[in-house]
Amino acid sequence: MTVTVDRPTTGTLSADSGTPASRQPRRRRRQFATGGWNLLAVVIAVVLGFPIYWMLITAFKTSSDINRLVPQFWPAHPTLRGFREVLGDPIFRQDLANTAVITLAAVIISIILGFFGALAIARFRFAGRKVFVFAVLIVQMIPLLALTIPMSLLLDRFQLKNSLTGVIIAYLMFTMPYTIWTLRTFIANIPKELDEAAMVDGCSRWQTFYKVILPLVWPGLVATGVYCWILAWNEFVLANTLLLDNRKQTSMIYLLIFQSTPVHGADYGGLMAAATLTALPVVILFVIFQSRISAGLTSGAVKG
Repeated sequence: MTVTVDRPTTGTLSADSGTPASRQPRRRRRQFATGGWNLLAVVIAVVLGFPIYWMLITAFKTSSDINRLVPQFWPAHPTLRGFREVLGDPIFRQDLANTAVITLAAVIISIILGFFGALAIARFRFAGRKVFVFAVLIVQMIPLLALTIPMSLLLDRFQLKNSLTGVIIAYLMFTMPYTIWTLRTFIANIPKELDEAAMVDGCSRWQTFYKVILPLVWPGLVATGVYCWILAWNEFVLANTLLLDNRKQTSMIYLLIFQSTPVHGADYGGLMAAATLTALPVVILFVIFQSRISAGLTSGAVKG
């Protein structure tokens, strides 16, 4: 006698792909969700990137092309007139140099002092440690506009207002807390056993800092330094409040007063050219250190 056994099937196979029919709706939903997220990413990229694109093409347009009723999404007659006028302006070159000096000094001081501050918080236990950590966190939470007037009055009392030194000190007010708080995470991720092993091998506390901890936290230093550079380079409120002398103003103030001077008038091409040249150093810096920034952000997000 022959016995026939019917095996249960999990689903009907599709004639086209051989995939169970019960899985097809699930796959369609997954594909639809993926396509929706991709479309959303494209929309966000266009919204964020279009102002930059418009700034770039306007910098190369002639005045007649800019003032046309129908907007042009590509310069019909590309010109470098705006760039030549801006680069030939000694005020712009001076303002760009002032911005570079202020930003470089603020970043270097923030990185050096912030590293040792973060090291003290992450590696040592001392009286007032929790108060210090709480103060660093509170300073980051206070809006910059709320501190502008008190900082202006304080610097004026010490005769540091309307000076590059005063602006550097003011910039440390928001770059230093960020540096300490960020580097604290990087240093805390380094196992303390490495410090102990180095000291067992004969290293002093100082040698342990720059031979063991500093190389390991270097990606974090680069990532933090680049972000502080962006903050200081693009800052406007403090610089506009503290710097009253035109010879000491920054490039952000130059962009503000560009349209108010009778020399420039309504030269939107020159204004966009100045904005492009002002943003160029930040873009170049980010491109150079892009890999280190990614490595620093990744290492700071993973507990070691």
